[in-house]
Amino acid sequence: MKKIVFALAMLLPLMAGAQTKIKETAVPRSVLISLEKTYDSYKVKTWYQAPGQYIAEVLIDGQEGRSYFTAGGDWQYSSFPVKFEECPTMLTSYFTNNYPGYRVKTLDYVEEMSGDNYYRMIITKKGISDTDFEMIFDTRGKLQKSNAPDPAAVKRDYYTHNNPDATDAEVTKATKTETSRTRTRPAPKEDKPQVEQFAPCEAAVANFDKNIGAKRCKTGPEWINRNNQYAVAYFTDKQKVEKEAVFDINDGTPIMTGKVLPKDRYSNGILKYLEEKFNGEKYKIEKMVVYEYSSKFRGDDGKKPKPYTYVVISQKVKGSRQTKFIRMEFDSKGNFTNLLAQPLDEKDVQ
Repeated sequence: MKKIVFALAMLLPLMAGAQTKIKETAVPRSVLISLEKTYDSYKVKTWYQAPGQYIAEVLIDGQEGRSYFTAGGDWQYSSFPVKFEECPTMLTSYFTNNYPGYRVKTLDYVEEMSGDNYYRMIITKKGISDTDFEMIFDTRGKLQKSNAPDPAAVKRDYYTHNNPDATDAEVTKATKTETSRTRTRPAPKEDKPQVEQFAPCEAAVANFDKNIGAKRCKTGPEWINRNNQYAVAYFTDKQKVEKEAVFDINDGTPIMTGKVLPKDRYSNGILKYLEEKFNGEKYKIEKMVVYEYSSKFRGDDGKKPKPYTYVVISQKVKGSRQTKFIRMEFDSKGNFTNLLAQPLDEKDVQ
């Protein structure tokens, strides 16, 4: 029997044990409800039972796959076979360029309960081999985890096997990695269009230096144009807290500052509201930012506005592989006040 030589810590178990085909009437109601909550549109072809697990062979968006559930009814993950040529170029190029003499045994797109989606590739050496290797790529095709042999050693072995009379110098030259070639002879730079970087007005820069200054920054500031209304300076303070300073884009007047809260500082009132609003649905808080207005800033009523909290929520779109983002505002007491459809700017969660 072939084996996977090591399991990645980031993954739920993707290899089920002995599976028994069962009728839907034998599936616990909690599992059926969990499947309904996970996907809006689906068709179950077959149900299986494995030790501590129920598996649904499903058809979603015209694609066959398998959804895995615990015995208690919780959805764990879904796995959909994909074709090599349908994967991101970064993924296919990495395998083709680094693993000659190997073949792709299985390739799946995995959706996890946590919201993490990725490609899982199992490769093995061509011919007779008793070992499989696992590679994990993100949705862009960038390698994240792997227990496969070192690409340099793979290419060297492959070349020497096909060229037994080659000298060491010839082998080294033929199997140089892209990295080593880049060190000796830089590759030509890609001709990319120049994007003009946003430059705030001098008054905004002066006010940032006066109120915050480089001495209080660990990183930044990075300036962003927000909706052609505000000049926003993103920075991290000495305590490694992510912050932003917001200024009028025209005259540089300080308006407010924002501080990204760590999870242990999330507002209990907002957390309670989200639990009630989503009522058992899966969601993730991407960021929670508290904004406080500058001491001299006044609203249209001549008064200083009260602080408010900005929250970004992500949710997996049922019946698809996409993620949607919900943006909300809450007042200083944690009461919901507004729903935003668009991100604040290009630094915001997309």
